Amino acid sequence: MTHTDPYLALSAATGRFSYGSPRAVTLAADASHALFLRSTGSTDPVERLWLYDLTTHQERLVADPVAIDPARTGAAAALPPLERRLRERIRLWAPGIGSFAATADLGTAVFALDGRVFSCATATGTSTELPVAGPAFDPRPNPAGDTVAYVADGALHLTPGGRLSPADGALWGVAEFAAQEELGRTRGHWWAPDGTAVLAARVDESALPLRHFADPEHPERPAESFAYPQAGGPNADVRLWVLRLDGARTELRWDTVEFPYLMAAGWEGDGEILLTVADRLQQNVLLLTADPATGATRELSRTVDEFWVDPLPGTPLRLADGRVLTSADTPAARGVALDGKILTDERLQVRRVVGPWRDGRLLIEAGDGDPADQDVFLLDPHTGALEKLTGGGGVHAVAAHGEDVLLLTSASLDGVRRELRTSAGSVDFPDLAAELPYRPQPLLSRVTEHGLPAAVLYPSGHPAGRKLPVLLDVYGGPGFQVIANEPRRWQFKQWWADQGFAVVTVDNRGTPFVSPDFTRAIFRRFSQVAIDDQVAALQALAAAHPDLDLERVGVRGWSYGGYFAALAVLRRPDVFHAACAGAPPTDFRLYDTAYTERYLGLPQDNPAGYAADCLVDDAPGLSRPLLLIHGLADDNVHPSHSLLLSSALTRAGRPHSVLPLSGVSHMLPDGALERVATAELAFLREKLGLGPEFGATPSL
Repeated sequence: MTHTDPYLALSAATGRFSYGSPRAVTLAADASHALFLRSTGSTDPVERLWLYDLTTHQERLVADPVAIDPARTGAAAALPPLERRLRERIRLWAPGIGSFAATADLGTAVFALDGRVFSCATATGTSTELPVAGPAFDPRPNPAGDTVAYVADGALHLTPGGRLSPADGALWGVAEFAAQEELGRTRGHWWAPDGTAVLAARVDESALPLRHFADPEHPERPAESFAYPQAGGPNADVRLWVLRLDGARTELRWDTVEFPYLMAAGWEGDGEILLTVADRLQQNVLLLTADPATGATRELSRTVDEFWVDPLPGTPLRLADGRVLTSADTPAARGVALDGKILTDERLQVRRVVGPWRDGRLLIEAGDGDPADQDVFLLDPHTGALEKLTGGGGVHAVAAHGEDVLLLTSASLDGVRRELRTSAGSVDFPDLAAELPYRPQPLLSRVTEHGLPAAVLYPSGHPAGRKLPVLLDVYGGPGFQVIANEPRRWQFKQWWADQGFAVVTVDNRGTPFVSPDFTRAIFRRFSQVAIDDQVAALQALAAAHPDLDLERVGVRGWSYGGYFAALAVLRRPDVFHAACAGAPPTDFRLYDTAYTERYLGLPQDNPAGYAADCLVDDAPGLSRPLLLIHGLADDNVHPSHSLLLSSALTRAGRPHSVLPLSGVSHMLPDGALERVATAELAFLREKLGLGPEFGATPSL
């Protein structure tokens, strides 16, 4: 589809303004140079491997998939299923080199292209294809760079060397669905520092039910299936083994019944492995040390929470002196503690522990006041003293760091800058992304007695006093914050505003980064807090913004936001007049274990909570226009969620619309988002009774 709207055409052509941006920046051990992935420009989706010299600030292309195989298309269908599913879990759409792994000096980098494995000598830019046992996934070099471990057909192999894992019917060397989608672990194998062994995850999914997908556009093709951990049902059985190259094998032993989730793992030296495990409801998280020779484990720390232990990236972390840094939540603040002693005060909301840097201090990312902002700090683990490294508002994050080297990404409403700081000074890191077309000015505020972060965005040049229909553009679920001083989040919202809406966005209780109490308000019940907060925020904003016409309110969202959009018109038709619900999980009893049970508990222990959050039984009460949108290749929120609600609406005689997206997954890649927006806009214009003169699109 060719977009006639200039913004939608630009957004689709530039990958939502991401093509040409560097990512996966990896520093050499001596911090003299870096490897990173980036395409050649703002409309080129094919990511290549580049080397950047931190002394000369010059970059050099070292691996180009177009040159390696000019005939390849980069189509997702050409990827091994395990890689395609991992990319979906991490929301990665890159038809070039999706990921790479390298030796510590970055002299050798390895990567996969459509199941083929290549080793690149970065000094010369020469890539050599390696022999593999089948379509390969997640290749990783040993420390010397002369042997590569990879996964093929669910088994762990070496090249050269052959199969390393036993043929026992399990998957080896991969992260299971729950780890990838919900727990933040995407890896399943790790080389020992001396190169004599590989730490490998063994994943047994035999007890899990299967989810099936068929492409209705190609009925001649067989359906694809994969194991899915459904709430209340079995999880994958995940164990860790040390597989030595001489054939010896040792299983790491911990109570996998009580602590089934493997959150993280890795070597701390040739003689030690650290792993983080959690119980099923994620109320207890343990850091364990393991002896790779015997498999014995010992507890180093335990983090306990009566609600759930909210994952804090970078923790638990054992410091060089042996002390352990863990998350430490109070009702008012997300903090960190060292051996149980809280280091941070209640003005700080810690979002990530990056790691040690400079004199044993710790790099952390945290909010300091307004939850729309994020800064980078240095934290002294001995005294708790903080040094702020960024400022001026916006969202600042660490992209990479090494000895006396810091790569910062700083995003504000003025744009995005990637800054490389060294002892010699500061330079911009090369970024070829398209210039953002809008400089939105969302009007931010905190509303209701709960201090909900909220924003109103008007059309460009909106004259005060002109009433506008309202579009609630919502997410509303745990784990993701929408209100942030980050310009890319507001581009699409500004387009919607320029169609003639006052766009409203609210982070209700349950969303992160305000306080632990704010987030935990949805414990054991999703729907009620979300709908109450969003309605109260709309009313408060309308009181402050008289141009908001609450007689014409549309709502749109995707994933949890799609769930909320459907919820809104089903349960509060007095407030919401039309909804576009994208990929909604309409019955959380059918969603995955690790996410759902963290917040709602087990279905068998909280049947009333699950029933109250299910939308299917609300179908007979639908009185407002509802458009259900779902990708038929969505392996995160299966399309059955929308179809179950649609079937219930049909049985109840309630008119509604359904937009199925053949071949489209949960992340709407390759222009699908923009195509859906065109359909949503037409639906909202019709159902809210807006004339053809409504929302003339300004030129960019």
